[in-house]
Parts: sequence; C-alpha cells; structure tokens
Amino acid sequence: MAATDAPTDACERSAALVAAALALPGILPIAAHAQAPGEGVVALRYYDYRDWQPGVDRMSVRSPSLYALVPLSDSLSVQGSLVYDSVSGASPLYHDTVSGASGRGIGDYRTAGDVKVTKSFGDSALAVGAAYSHEQDYISRAASIEWRRSSADRNRTYVVGFGAAKDRIDAPEGVNGAVLDRPRETYDYLLGMTQVLRADAVVETSVTWSDGRGYYSDPYKLLDARPDHRRIFTWLTRYNQYFAGPDATLRLAYRHLRDSFGDRSHMLEATWVQGLPGGFAVAPTLRYLTQSAADFYRDPPFPQGFVPGDLHTADARLSAFGAWTLGVRVAKTFAGGVTADVAINVYRQRGDWRAGGAGGPGLAELSARWIEFGLEKRF
Repeated sequence: MAATDAPTDACERSAALVAAALALPGILPIAAHAQAPGEGVVALRYYDYRDWQPGVDRMSVRSPSLYALVPLSDSLSVQGSLVYDSVSGASPLYHDTVSGASGRGIGDYRTAGDVKVTKSFGDSALAVGAAYSHEQDYISRAASIEWRRSSADRNRTYVVGFGAAKDRIDAPEGVNGAVLDRPRETYDYLLGMTQVLRADAVVETSVTWSDGRGYYSDPYKLLDARPDHRRIFTWLTRYNQYFAGPDATLRLAYRHLRDSFGDRSHMLEATWVQGLPGGFAVAPTLRYLTQSAADFYRDPPFPQGFVPGDLHTADARLSAFGAWTLGVRVAKTFAGGVTADVAINVYRQRGDWRAGGAGGPGLAELSARWIEFGLEKRF
C-alpha cells in the first residue's frame, strides 16, 4: 500500500482526517480555508518525497495533484481534487526480514479523487462529500457529511461531522501468503469549534473518534498479525496570532492521539509566517513528534518474542520514537490572484528522541526530505 504524505507516526493517515475536518482525501491549497465569499480557487501541486537510512536509499514518492473550488451561486459551492502517487522503494532496515512483496521491493501507484458540495443556509452550512482511491492492492470508497453553525457575530463556529470508509485489500503475493478480498470499515466522528478571540487572534479545537474493523495486518511484512479492530481518539488544537508590526502570523498546533493498538503520541508544531516586500512571504516550521509503541510491537532482533498465534509486528511505524521536522515555505503573490510557492522539509527519527520514556532499541535512524511546488489561481 502506498506511503502517506509525511513520515510521522503510524496513525498519520487517520490524523490527517482530523486536520482537514473530515475533508476527504486530496490536496488542499495553503490558503483555501480563507477564501472570500464567492471566490473560486484552482491549484496545481507537485510533491516529491524520499527517505533513507544509513547507507541505504529506501522509499520515494512522486505525486502531482489538481484542486478546484468553484462557487455555483452565493450559497452553493463544489470543490474536489485529483491526485496520482507513484511509490517505489523497500522496507526499513531492521524492521523486516524482506523488502516488500516476495523480497522484490515496493513498486506501487495510487490514483484518487474526491468531491464535496457545500450549501449555506444563513449562519449554517451543510457539506456532503465522496471519495475514491485505488492502488494495485487496495481500494477505498468513502463518504462524509459535515454541518457548520456560526454565531450571529461570526466570531464562533461549531462543526459536527461524520465520515465512513469501506476498504478492500487484495495482496496476491504477500510474504504471509495471499490476502484476497479482505474488507475494512471505518467510521469517523468529529466535533469542533473555532473561536475568534480578538481581531488578531483565533483558536480552533476539535476531537475525532474513529472506529474501524477488518483487516489491519501488513501482508508484506513477515509474521505480521494485528488486531481486527482499531479505535482512535484524536484531539487537535491550533492557535493563530497576527502581529501588525512585523506583518507576521504565529501558528501553533498541538495534537494528542491514542488508539486501541496501544499507541500514544503527542505532536507540537510552530510556524512563523512572515510577510515580505514585493508580494513575498516566508514560513519556517518546526515540529516535534513523540510516540509510544503498540502493545504487540516487538523490538529487534526479529523475530524475538514471537509466539505462533499471538499478535505480533516488527513494523517500525508502530515502535516508540521521537522525530523532528524542520521546514520552510516561500510564496510569491502575483497580480490577478496568482500565487506560487515552494517548500522543503527535512525529517529525522530516532528511538532515543522519544520524550517521557525509552524508545525502541536497535532501530536504524530514519531520515527523510520532501519538496512541494504549488501554483494557485483565485477568481
């Protein structure tokens, strides 16, 4: 199955659902949440990801995407995205005894699309969406509904959302034998609030509960047996503060995630968005993630601690570790509502960087970098 769009913890794909407030899979432009009423957006993006361990190049992902938001009337809009991921590489060192299916490495692709229609009713808005994603061994179909309600002064907004996904896994050449037509269902519930504190400050907080059942094991990892259900609780809070003097905005975020696998993670992120002359802006970002291991994760040497019939995984994404991400984004706004941007992020993960406890021993340090290019037009 294809890699996610950032090398964070094992639950990143579910956490992304929270960050997008139940927006379905796709690429959202940087400023799309702040479009003016009746304003449309078209954006092209290209994403290039690569990770490595000492002496070994591991995984690479290349992903072009297209996003559009089109107002149909003063109270009705439609938005959607198309994305194509090309994935190649191998499993992490010391985390598995083979690299991909049958030891031949990973070569996969993903095509995905989503659409969401939003209808406004005075101070309220209702949005319904659908999405489809296809990989060589994985198909996902999803739908969502979201309701927002703003106060009379527009300083407070509540959101309630529900999403459902039905997945199908087909891996005919896994190292644990063929995995054919195995289902998985996931239901996500969202409750959130955004509050304008002052003219220059806003806070957003949300909680998400995810309840999934079905096939969670990895057919490409030897002796990988996981529970047939997963429940995830996520709390995400963001705070934005504008400073008129330097014409800059400080963005802070905290995320706590815990699930029935036994994972516990904390993420802290700080971004400084600095306006510059000539329509330029620069935004450096620093992020720290720490997580504990799943209850059934076993440290190297593999397969130490394996008991036939018991739950067991050596997947490093379910290990205990800490990770730092350092990034910077530069954007330029042109006449006619056109914005171009480029971003680069560098990621480093180590077991002994975990906060509040020991990390997984014997795991090779993992490094990664990803580069993004974007072009956006507002109309």
